[in-house]
Amino acid sequence: MPSEIKTLPDEVIDLIAAGEVIDSLAAVVRELVENSLDAGATRITIFLNPELWQVQVIDNGSGMSLSDLKVCIHPHSTSKIRTCKDLWHITSLGFRGEALHSIAQVADLTICSRPQAESNAVGWKVIYQEGKLYQASVMAIAQGTMVTVSNLFSKIPVRRRGLPSFPQQLKAIQKIIYQIALCHPQVTWQIKQNNRLWFNLSPGVTPKDILPQLLKKISSSDLHYLKLETSTPLDEESKQSHLSSTTINDQPSTIELVMGLPDRCHRHRADWVKVSVNNRYVRSPELEQTILNSMTKTLPRDRFPVCLLHLHTCPSQIDWNRHPAKTEIHLHSLPYWQAEVTKAISQALKLNTANLPTAVGDRRISKILRVAEASSKYRIDRDLADTLENKTPSKLAINSLKLKAVAQVNKTYIVAEHSSGLWLIEQHIAHERVLYEQLQDCWELVPLNTPIVFEHLRPRQLEQLQKLAIDIQPFGENIWAVRNAPKILAERDDCADALIELSWGGDLRSAQVATACRSAIRNGTSLSSEEMQNLLDLWQVTRNPRTCPHGRPIYLSLEESTLSRFFRRHWVIGKSHGI
Repeated sequence: MPSEIKTLPDEVIDLIAAGEVIDSLAAVVRELVENSLDAGATRITIFLNPELWQVQVIDNGSGMSLSDLKVCIHPHSTSKIRTCKDLWHITSLGFRGEALHSIAQVADLTICSRPQAESNAVGWKVIYQEGKLYQASVMAIAQGTMVTVSNLFSKIPVRRRGLPSFPQQLKAIQKIIYQIALCHPQVTWQIKQNNRLWFNLSPGVTPKDILPQLLKKISSSDLHYLKLETSTPLDEESKQSHLSSTTINDQPSTIELVMGLPDRCHRHRADWVKVSVNNRYVRSPELEQTILNSMTKTLPRDRFPVCLLHLHTCPSQIDWNRHPAKTEIHLHSLPYWQAEVTKAISQALKLNTANLPTAVGDRRISKILRVAEASSKYRIDRDLADTLENKTPSKLAINSLKLKAVAQVNKTYIVAEHSSGLWLIEQHIAHERVLYEQLQDCWELVPLNTPIVFEHLRPRQLEQLQKLAIDIQPFGENIWAVRNAPKILAERDDCADALIELSWGGDLRSAQVATACRSAIRNGTSLSSEEMQNLLDLWQVTRNPRTCPHGRPIYLSLEESTLSRFFRRHWVIGKSHGI
């Protein structure tokens, strides 16, 4: 088998900004796992023995021949790139050819590998010591590679002492594996610590299949998966990179989004707002902030979304040569990608077929079901219930599914009927969502027929009203006159109270929320059938119909499958002649 790993020419080495930094057990795991993924591995097993400073990674990838094993620890030796032009078309996780070389400088390294290229290929075991080939021998091994790193930093005790405690290092390793697993959902993972199973991850089709394994309190029904195609921009920076290459990739880019539905899951911190580009997790403050901004006023106060953004684009759009761990990149046409991400999130927030899975009401009334079962001599057949639910037809998009207002409960909730069940909609916050989005689209200030006079306003209040473009002028000692107001408030009797509320702080968006809240239909207000239907029609077409601007869920869905379970219709059929 011909050698695939070759040493890079000097002109390519000069263009690589930084070498790999092996500064911890986590760095070793990251580099070895990335090599396994570049080799096409679909199953990766990791053995950790931190007390002995030992890491072993086993994969079923393409493996290496003896000739590759002899040169793989040489500096700048890689099979990923060959020329300077290849630096603009990086499609692999590793490309600098320094990972194994760097590891071999600070640890004992043993690699056992058998290539897949030939059915009768021989497996080899190669031992490296002090950064040099020490011994090579034939070994019986399955196709793939097994890399063992021992005595890490044994010759650099200062570095060992400077590292965090073992629990902290293991937490860093877990975080790295989680990040990589989300970018490569097709891989099966098994991680063992001191020869005992620590955790494993089952493969999936999309990151939506992986995320519930990482966050145990989140189920698949809490998430929405969206994949959109978009054009690849070609700005001046991209043109320069294209000029240095012989081919131009005309394939469209894709935006892959896994988002926690705001009425179902959120976090106390922004620790699960993650971005990956071309199958690699990266830190992108600009795109992360775009995600947060796009979901503002859909979550409760001081709560943050669960969101994974995966961007697949032409390699020429990315400069990976910015950071030793390749976690910081330069993305060309950043404003374009920010706009596309905003559009994708806006689409994901709408109620449609894909993000109306098993009814949210199923979990919210699960306790009621359990209590009902406990008090009855009959129990629901769970297996049959699950079978019936799995056979439930897919939900239609809410915009194409006509919600029919049938009743009002306690002058607070609207009961709406549709073909697959019924919903309860809280009238005040549904109207609040409608008004908030109308104010976002048209924040109109109108003159007041009679100015409103205020006394003893604080400087902070005056500054806030002026920031909102409210026309407020001195009218005497400690007296001010307000001569305009938001149109929706100007027509209300409590306009003065509303303006005082607005004067106590917040940006324009917060002012719009406060205005919408004060102007929305109050709970306790009787509505006619026509008024209820009109509200439902307006609410259905809002951009973010799941939650109000304060983050509260607007509706509770009770699907036919849920009602069937509760009333045991599936139990009756086949067991008696009842209906």
